[in-house]
Amino acid sequence: MSQELSQKQLSRRQFLYGSAVGGSVLLLAACVAPPGQTANAPAEATDEPHEEATAEATHEAEPVAEGDVQVMVKDVLEYKLDPDGWAGGFGSVMFRLHQAMYNGEMVYHIRTDASDPAVAEEIGLVYVPLLNTAAGLAEGETNTYYIFSNDHPAVIAKVPGDENYSSLFRVMKVDPGTATAELNSVADIEAAATAGEITVEPANYFVNYPLIQWPGGGLSIDTELKGTLDNGQLFAEPDTAGMTVTMKLHQCYPGSRYIVTDAGMMAPMMNIADAAVTNKLKDLGGTDEIWVFGNGIPGPGAMGFQPAIFDNKAGQPAWSPFWDHRTLVWKDESAARLLHDSTEVRAAIEAGEVDEFMGVPESHPTGFVVNCPAPILAPNTFAA
Repeated sequence: MSQELSQKQLSRRQFLYGSAVGGSVLLLAACVAPPGQTANAPAEATDEPHEEATAEATHEAEPVAEGDVQVMVKDVLEYKLDPDGWAGGFGSVMFRLHQAMYNGEMVYHIRTDASDPAVAEEIGLVYVPLLNTAAGLAEGETNTYYIFSNDHPAVIAKVPGDENYSSLFRVMKVDPGTATAELNSVADIEAAATAGEITVEPANYFVNYPLIQWPGGGLSIDTELKGTLDNGQLFAEPDTAGMTVTMKLHQCYPGSRYIVTDAGMMAPMMNIADAAVTNKLKDLGGTDEIWVFGNGIPGPGAMGFQPAIFDNKAGQPAWSPFWDHRTLVWKDESAARLLHDSTEVRAAIEAGEVDEFMGVPESHPTGFVVNCPAPILAPNTFAA
C-alpha cells in the first residue's frame, strides 16, 4: 500500500523521489477508439482493491500504438474527442456513475484517480502518487470515503456546501461485524465503532472521486454547449437509472483530454463545485502546473484562446489532476504563437514574451487549485 506521510510540509521533489522516481510509470489502457468515435464499454470494477471484477466488457480492449488514443479510466464508456453537432470547441465523455450514501441519502460520483498503484490497476484509475500528499492536511481537511467488506454502499463524509468539501477522499475500511443498525452516515459508523459493533481502519490511500449529484444539488448542465466554462460541465441530467453521466471533454497540450469538476476561489465563476480546501495541496507539493492563455490565438481554451498546457501527462509520476492554475498573457498579442509544452512556456516566460499570473490576473499573486482529471490521452487536434 502507499506510504503514509508524516511531515506536514513535503516538497514535490522529495515526494517524487521517495514514491515514484526509479519505479515504473503505470499507464492504464482500458479501451480505445479512433478520434471522434465511440469507445467500447469496459468492465465494471470494485472500490475494494485486489478483488476481481465480475461484469464482462462488451468488447476486449486492443493494444494502443504509440501516439494513438489511450483511455486511462475504465469507467469511460463512450467519448468524442471533438465537437459533434454542438458549437463549443470541446468533445464529450460518458462515465459510469457510482453510488454512495451521505446522511442516509444517495449521492452519485465518478472515479478517476488513486494514490495506490494496486488499487489504480484493479479499479482502472489513473495512478497518482502525489495524492498521498493529502496526508499532510490537518484533520478534517480531507473528505472520507468508507468502503465496506460486504455489499453495503460506500458512505461519504461531505458534499459540496459542507465545510472543507473536496472530491479528494481518504479511504477507510469498514467491517460491519455484528452491527444491526443502519450504517448510512458517518454518525452511524462512528456510533457503531464506539459501541464495538464494527471495526474501522484506514486503507492508507487516497482517491479522486468527483461528485456529480448530491442531496439538494449537483454539477450544472449546459444546454447551449457553446462555451468551455459557460453554464456548466454536464451535457444533460445524470442518468441515475442507467448509471451514466456525459461531461464536456477538453483538449490540452501535450496530448491530453480533461474534465473540470471542482475548484477553490473561482468555482462559482466556473460553474463547478466549490472545494477551496484543495488550495492547500499546493503548499504540500500535491499539485501540477497548468497554464491557461488569457489572450493570443483564439481557440477552445478556458478563456477563449489556445488550449492550455500541462506540465505533465496523466500517468507520469509528477502528474496531478489538482492543478496549480496559472494564466499567461502575451505582452505583444500580435506576436502570439502556438505553444505546445511546458518547455516552450518556460522559455517564453524567461524571454519576457508573456506575463505569468498566479490563478488569473485579477487574483495574482494569490493562485487557486482546480480539479481537472484527464481520463484520456489523445493527439492534439487544435489547428491555429
